[in-house]
Amino acid sequence: MTSTKFLAGDVFPEITVSTLTQETISLGEIKAPFDWKMVVVYRGQHCPLCTRYLNELEILLSDYHDIGVDVIAVSADSKTQLAHHKTKLTVNYPLAYGLTIEQMQQLGLYLSTPRSETETDHVFAEPAIFVINAEGKVQVLDMSNGPFARPDLKVLLQGLAFIRNPDNNYPIRGTY
Repeated sequence: MTSTKFLAGDVFPEITVSTLTQETISLGEIKAPFDWKMVVVYRGQHCPLCTRYLNELEILLSDYHDIGVDVIAVSADSKTQLAHHKTKLTVNYPLAYGLTIEQMQQLGLYLSTPRSETETDHVFAEPAIFVINAEGKVQVLDMSNGPFARPDLKVLLQGLAFIRNPDNNYPIRGTY
């Protein structure tokens, strides 16, 4: 199977998902008081590393907000699976569910089939992060083909603070 990878500097596509409260959210939409947004794609409730990562992000959430970056996390899980996962999470940022295979492919994500029915019951995305700037372009992206390779959230925060500092005039990298 061939796959097109999402490119740094591209405009983040219009992808609509739902939250547990049945709110419909456009993943890339940036709302005041924030002017950037970080979309965290996670594997789903079956992944203990995702649970840990999402809970670690909550600890740093106010620091991300302080530099103007809002956060949302999303998976291909169903509403029921997200509701179950929520019981293991200590997060206050929005969690969304229901990414379709087409949406995951549009983002160029690595997709996996479950190893067994006990893991999950659907194709799911491997971890990814998209940081969208005020122009709606992807400033920073990270995609993995497995749960063990993800950016350190503190290092990412420090890097985004550096990028956001106008004195640094830091461009979108990897566009050559």
